[in-house]
Amino acid sequence: MGGTEGVMAGKRVIAICQSGGEFDTDRDGFLSYKGGDAHAMEVDGKLDYNDFKMEVAEMFNCSLATMSVKYFLPGNRKTLITISNDKDLKRMIKFHGDSDTAEIYVMTEEAVDPDFSNMPGSRSSRTTLSEMAVPVEAPLSVVEDIVDDPNESGLLLDANFDVVGDTNNIDDTITIGAELPVPISFAAANYDEKNAKAAQQWQNDITGVGQRFNSVHEFRETLRKYAIANQFAFKYKKNDSHRVTVKCKAEGCPWRIHASRLSTTQLICIKKMNPTHTCEGAVVTNGYQATRSWVASIIKEKLKVFPNYKPKDIVNDIQKEYGIQLNYFQAWRGKEIAKEQLQGSYKEAYSQLPFFCEKVMETNPGSLATFTTKDDSSFHRLFVSFHASLYGFEQGCRPLLFLDSIFLKSKYQGTLLAATAADGNDGVFPVAFAIVDSESDDNWHWFLLQLRTALSICRGITFVADREKGLRESIAEIFQGEDVFHGYCLRYLSEQLIRDVRGQFSHEVKRLLVEDFYGAAYAPKPEGFQRCVESIRSISLDAYHWVMQSEPISWANAFFRGMRYNHMTSNFGELFYGWVSDAHDLPITQMVDAIRGKIMELIYTRRTESNQWVTRLTPFMEEKLEKESLRFSALHVLMPNGTKFEVQGDTIEVVDMDNCDCSCRDWGLTGLPCCHAIAVMGCLGRDPYDYCARYFTADSYRSTYSESIHPIPSLEKPRRKDASQAAVTVTPPPTRRPPGRPTTKKVGSHEVTKRQLQCSRCKGTGHNKSTCKEVITGTKECGLMVNEVIENPEVSDSKLSGDKKTLGGRYPVELVEDIHSFGVLRMRKILKFLELRSSSVKPEVIVTSTGNEKIQMEYDLL
Repeated sequence: MGGTEGVMAGKRVIAICQSGGEFDTDRDGFLSYKGGDAHAMEVDGKLDYNDFKMEVAEMFNCSLATMSVKYFLPGNRKTLITISNDKDLKRMIKFHGDSDTAEIYVMTEEAVDPDFSNMPGSRSSRTTLSEMAVPVEAPLSVVEDIVDDPNESGLLLDANFDVVGDTNNIDDTITIGAELPVPISFAAANYDEKNAKAAQQWQNDITGVGQRFNSVHEFRETLRKYAIANQFAFKYKKNDSHRVTVKCKAEGCPWRIHASRLSTTQLICIKKMNPTHTCEGAVVTNGYQATRSWVASIIKEKLKVFPNYKPKDIVNDIQKEYGIQLNYFQAWRGKEIAKEQLQGSYKEAYSQLPFFCEKVMETNPGSLATFTTKDDSSFHRLFVSFHASLYGFEQGCRPLLFLDSIFLKSKYQGTLLAATAADGNDGVFPVAFAIVDSESDDNWHWFLLQLRTALSICRGITFVADREKGLRESIAEIFQGEDVFHGYCLRYLSEQLIRDVRGQFSHEVKRLLVEDFYGAAYAPKPEGFQRCVESIRSISLDAYHWVMQSEPISWANAFFRGMRYNHMTSNFGELFYGWVSDAHDLPITQMVDAIRGKIMELIYTRRTESNQWVTRLTPFMEEKLEKESLRFSALHVLMPNGTKFEVQGDTIEVVDMDNCDCSCRDWGLTGLPCCHAIAVMGCLGRDPYDYCARYFTADSYRSTYSESIHPIPSLEKPRRKDASQAAVTVTPPPTRRPPGRPTTKKVGSHEVTKRQLQCSRCKGTGHNKSTCKEVITGTKECGLMVNEVIENPEVSDSKLSGDKKTLGGRYPVELVEDIHSFGVLRMRKILKFLELRSSSVKPEVIVTSTGNEKIQMEYDLL
């Protein structure tokens, strides 16, 4: 490991940094960079990412906040990889280990997306050059901001003025009522020269009569910035799709501007303007035209660099930079608009699903991408499995699949169902996933049907999954005749055990129940299983019956017939679910593509790393085999004439070399030879590597990651050759995220009741010792009452003192399991104390003639 790091630190790459150009995509989806400036710098493994980014920023004189650095993987000119931390930088150097140079692309506000600029263009022609204009004819349902929402809090209107909507879509005049939302306040006291610096660039955006704009929307946005920079508020006299008349809000101030559309064009031209202000500006005004769309335009570029930009930070930044005080929800709404501008529309993403699925299977032959809709054409479910994942699972992974789900916190909610595998190094390998409207029996059944279709070989697969949600029935039905196995997930089983068992158990008792349950599951032999379930029986008879009726043949190692390789829970794919959590806020097609990008990068990274391995097994399995090899030196092997060998150590085990099995069962459960088997192999002169499961070899690992996932270049709708072909319509699902901020409180997996006040004197609830009024009967000369012995096995050592005493107590027969739990077998802790000072301990249970049980215990002090 240290040698690798040394090589990394010594490797130097000449980074050719380019900025100011633009990317072109050819017919095959390959990207080429044209134009711009280029600089060169030397990069090595010792260079810190922040220093690297600072040096690049100085090269091109650009801002760190709006700059991102990207590169292509060698041999892949379709996907840009982002460098965002030290680890990414070192990976870039490592990936270019066979080359002396690496091309780096510096993306800034202009370079990343030159078509989306809110800054005014050159005034030499008195015409702004912003390309962000939207044709006035566009419907309101597509472009929200063609005509600003008159109910927005940022519009300072009163009852005397009318606002006319887009005349192409709305016939009636909208009259603004007298009751308006409170405008965004602009505190004059906070608006100092420092705050004004950010807005100074807009002071001359309005130049006068004759100035032209590409659209009415562009004129409104420019006017807002001009008002903010010059510290005055305005209100609309007329405001529609072809004319805008505005005056200063201050009473008696003559400032006024009128702009209208030039005939036969979409251009808006200022026809009249009185530039004189007689008002006191910021001193007398209490608001500016800062709408949510304006907030979106301000924060959009920063949101592109920092996707987790929080509304409270937006409020603080706009206050510092522009002196405008927003509230939380104004910032949140502005962020939502900016996100939609950057990411695209959620609604549009659903309509793209048919073309998206076609593109997935077109660019990645052998993949399966399919979707279904409900009767009303609303989205129902989407299944995606890439060829590289299917091939890697079938060629290199163990026949073991983990089925689990994760809730999506997107605009339309939903659930992601996933099937993940374990590679030869025990790493997560995503195989297939689906986005469904909810986690239901029907959706799991559909997911497994698609998975069965995608897989070419299903025989011998072991599924580790919950037994609920229809999974038990669906797996048995869909994979009938394929000799597959279903191992129940211990995590879900233990949660159900705690929910189903009667009685108010403390957290400690619940922990002991789960601990014994896991012990029973992992026990390799029936004897070990029986010991653990007997321990559960000593705690609760109900829990014991539940365990025995929960089909141990489907979850206990001692009886399970499939191969789980000691993987007992279905949440193995935590890495994959982390990717989903990072992308859940994206529109559905972008979310799937983000997951695709992560899988693509994972495959490339692990393939590159494995090419450096020199061992026969993967590093993780190599380490496990080495640990087993260290244990066989203390073992003694008896050499028989046959193929079965007796190995003596702490225990006596029998190794069957022909069947690759040992009576300890570790070899069969893990796929790696146990210490007993290695001892026999040493005596026979055989190599333990020859007896390891093939899935753990480095060659199988490389086969897992041998195929690549290809990028999906675009989602342009294909032209239908046959006019009769009807395009499939997909609309968003009816379920939407409830209003308000989602809760961040995590609900525990176990049901935990609120702890009640308990009396230490009588053990009753609802009061304490000082207010206890119960009459106590029984012996208490030794400082330990009967109730304390039976109900409180954690009693302190100091209370266990005194002469020879007999302690007794009576309980109803229906509570026999509780008496067993706390009165006899669960007194183990108390007995440990007593054994330190007692010559004899005799706990016993006596059944009286009345059907009650009496617990009696005697001990003699030493």
